[in-house]
Amino acid sequence: MKKFKLISKMSLMVFALLMIVSCDDDDPVKTPETIAEIAIATPGLESLVTALDRAGLVNVLNSSGQYTVFAPTNAAFNTFLSTNNFASVSDVPVDVLTQVLLNHVIAEELSSSSLTTGYKNTLATYSDTDLNLSMFVNTTNGVKLNGVSNVTTANIEATNGVIHVVDAVIGIPTVVTFATADPNFTTLVSALTTLTPNTDFVSILSDTEEAFTVFAPTNDAFSALSSIPEESTLTQVLLHHVVSGNIQSGALTPNGNTVAPSLQGNNLTITLPGTGSNIANVTDGSGNSDIGIIAVNVQAGNGVIHVINKVAIPNLQS
Repeated sequence: MKKFKLISKMSLMVFALLMIVSCDDDDPVKTPETIAEIAIATPGLESLVTALDRAGLVNVLNSSGQYTVFAPTNAAFNTFLSTNNFASVSDVPVDVLTQVLLNHVIAEELSSSSLTTGYKNTLATYSDTDLNLSMFVNTTNGVKLNGVSNVTTANIEATNGVIHVVDAVIGIPTVVTFATADPNFTTLVSALTTLTPNTDFVSILSDTEEAFTVFAPTNDAFSALSSIPEESTLTQVLLHHVVSGNIQSGALTPNGNTVAPSLQGNNLTITLPGTGSNIANVTDGSGNSDIGIIAVNVQAGNGVIHVINKVAIPNLQS
């Protein structure tokens, strides 16, 4: 009887030990799965994680949605901080930091092969509105974002999207950011800089305390001119393409005309809908009514760009 009890006790001990070992085998260390978890576990992204935590965005990137996150490295954050005179991430105002971080997030999963040259909306927003800021993606040579940030490591898969590591923080864009980043506007940029040295258009249109609506002619629009005007006239022509305020296409009068005074002084009249393939038509100060808006709502932090297929000419005789 005693022998039977001893065997029973030993059997129970062996069973308990086997259960403990079995439990250990069934409970391995959890592999990082979400974007936030992978960022936390990835060396070189510590500054990003600190910033996400400070801005209260860790839970967003742990959620079940699908996101594309362009993740700046520690070195990228260090450059951003020093350039903007911040000693550390904790010195960046939370509202500013939040918008900068959201400017790195797109609300859909896009692998590097799915990224094409053009504009995408980020989760950052314009002023106190629900208008999402744009991002210009250029895939001509690798992947470059807003002309300033390059993807260095692509396609880190997560259960809720994908991470692409980038070499620079993508700041809040101005209308100048998109003009310089988009190769369709190289002639416009030349006109705003080299050809008009006596007017600092870059500083004017980079002012974040103002809001601008820019009707931006493409390279082809400038090529259609018989010649580029001399500086004094060109300055007035360029000012004729800018209107005060942030006027997205949804604010235009449907089935009618919207009259907006340009910074040059003459009105621009926008007629919606446009003719042919034009989204809308623009009548300039000289009465030309066949200027087409061919793309709309490139949203920057200080205004919006609508792309036009002809150069608007003001009436300089009035």
